Amino acid sequence: MGGKMMHKQLNVSSLVAHAARYHGATEVVSVETDGSTTRTNWAGIDAKARQLASGLDKLGVTDGARLGTLAWNNRRHLEIYFGGAGSGRVTHTINPRLTPEQMTYIINDAADEVLFFDATFTPMVAKLKPHLGSVHHFVLMGPPDAAAAEAIEGLLFYDDLTDGGDPDYVWPEIDETRASGLCYTSGTTGNPKGVEYTHRSTILHTLGANTVDGLALSATDTLLPVVPMFHANAWGVPYAAAAVGARVVLPGPDLSGPHLVKLIDEERVTMSLGVPTIWMMLLDALKETGSKAASMTRTLVGGSALPPSMIPEFRDNFGVDLVHAWGMTETSPLGSLNQLLQKHSDMTEAEKEVIRRGQGRPPWGVELRIVDENGEVLPEDGEAQGELHIRGHWIIDTYYGKGEDALTDDGWFDTGDVASIDADGYLIIRDRSKDIIKSGGEWISTVELENIAIAHPGIANAAAIAAMHEKWAERPVVIAVPVPGQAPSEEELIAFYNEKVAGWQMPDKIIFVDELPVGATGKVQKNKLREAYGDVLMAPAG
Repeated sequence: MGGKMMHKQLNVSSLVAHAARYHGATEVVSVETDGSTTRTNWAGIDAKARQLASGLDKLGVTDGARLGTLAWNNRRHLEIYFGGAGSGRVTHTINPRLTPEQMTYIINDAADEVLFFDATFTPMVAKLKPHLGSVHHFVLMGPPDAAAAEAIEGLLFYDDLTDGGDPDYVWPEIDETRASGLCYTSGTTGNPKGVEYTHRSTILHTLGANTVDGLALSATDTLLPVVPMFHANAWGVPYAAAAVGARVVLPGPDLSGPHLVKLIDEERVTMSLGVPTIWMMLLDALKETGSKAASMTRTLVGGSALPPSMIPEFRDNFGVDLVHAWGMTETSPLGSLNQLLQKHSDMTEAEKEVIRRGQGRPPWGVELRIVDENGEVLPEDGEAQGELHIRGHWIIDTYYGKGEDALTDDGWFDTGDVASIDADGYLIIRDRSKDIIKSGGEWISTVELENIAIAHPGIANAAAIAAMHEKWAERPVVIAVPVPGQAPSEEELIAFYNEKVAGWQMPDKIIFVDELPVGATGKVQKNKLREAYGDVLMAPAG
């Protein structure tokens, strides 16, 4: 016999409707493309999102249509997040840092009917337009602009579209298993693949992520999402912020250290989110400006491994708790988050720090396991290393448009990471399976080698790769970026590894460079480093 409780579809629109009704006056601060700042609130975001939905109806945009966005973190982008999905369309965020060829492929593969874009991208969109067969409407995210209209024939303007819409538009009830969002992987090997999120998966991700031991957002927070809204839905933060009515500061296109320090201090940011390279720049800017980031209590770090040396530096000098997390586009993205257990409360700070270096534990809603090369499940003892698998309520099942099953035969998603898990469920990502160094049959973690290099006071950033070796097949080489004004020697840096790793794990060579190649999501492109330096240990031919 069935239960006797109400049943409502889990819809993305319910989040912004809640924020508008119960946190309507809470501010949303938006740094625009031209550097100006506008201020609205959750009631305003909801009204504009409804006007957008109504405007799309009047434009004849079909139910279920994909709405592409090429945009920074700003209030119009936030409105599209809710106005698109809330009206039964699919919000498709596109990474503008991809190549024009990749963007063309993605937009055509998604069959986007509308392309929204910030003014920054007008020249790019003008060049892409002849190659985008599915796009019926190109919409500049701003007021009418004569120069842009001349560059792109038939151009529409976001402010006209929303001003002509109905702020009292009623959010429809949508089947929760329908698509709400679409993101593509970064495509480091082959073409990018589409990951389509549902209303249900997005709401459950919001609930699972935003617990006290998760993102821990509340209505008292001022949130600075530095992670781009085109990168895995800004880690789900727009949804989580609406669910609790947090104050939000959207930083726009300038993600430089000085600009972020200014926003943190002027807007009294309490929590921020971003990749490690962002926090490296922020540390430099804090030191240069003398700011103590007094309002900020914590920051969530993901996208790539967090250098352990950053944890005490932020904690001791700025009172900021760095919370490590792990996830990917296929996992919505949160797969684990590092918060301590009650039994850790009596530990010293140094002991706690060791735990915090890992990627943490899965929240409710997902499960993790590690397996060997034969698919056999390995013990969760903190020592065994294997391929990391995940399953849960917000994990991919099938790649968009391909009918390509993304799962193993027994229903898990293979993440491509090599990891270990301890008895408490704490995850440590040892490496990407394609990056880990296999030397003489033994594994060497590039993440560990990089963290040691970055802990050296003369090194700003570093990447470790596998270089070909005649005897051992592969040996580690570290490519390092010195701190400006410093010039550590190769011998000095290799000696820095003494007693930190076993002798056979120490790098064979250090190569100093001015900068590391960074891809569209802010991660170091190790494939390019392997192309450049993969044979550096081999004897020259002849």
